[in-house]
Amino acid sequence: MTSLAKLRQKLLTDPDTKAEYDRLGPVFAVVGEMIEARQVAGLTQAQIAARMGTSQSVVARLENARHMPTFDMVARYAAAINHRLDIHIVPSGNLRAARRRSDARGAHMLAR
Repeated sequence: MTSLAKLRQKLLTDPDTKAEYDRLGPVFAVVGEMIEARQVAGLTQAQIAARMGTSQSVVARLENARHMPTFDMVARYAAAINHRLDIHIVPSGNLRAARRRSDARGAHMLAR
């Protein structure tokens, strides 16, 4: 186990930390998919910004995962890389298992 994984495991033993981690999970998932899709498309933040009609700093803020981006901004970002927004609601019982099932089916927030 890597030191980062060990640290995360240790931190998540605290109930308050775990609750915040679980609350922010969807934000990190969306932002992670946005960044991955941009990189696969071979585009820079500046190129995405130009296609969205905004600035590179706005795209950087969208990708920093500090705040949940609006549906409109995620949809504009997706359109800038010739994708569309596709949202799924999954059972909350086991969030990690639900994410693995979703990934296994190929369901992504930013579908082709």
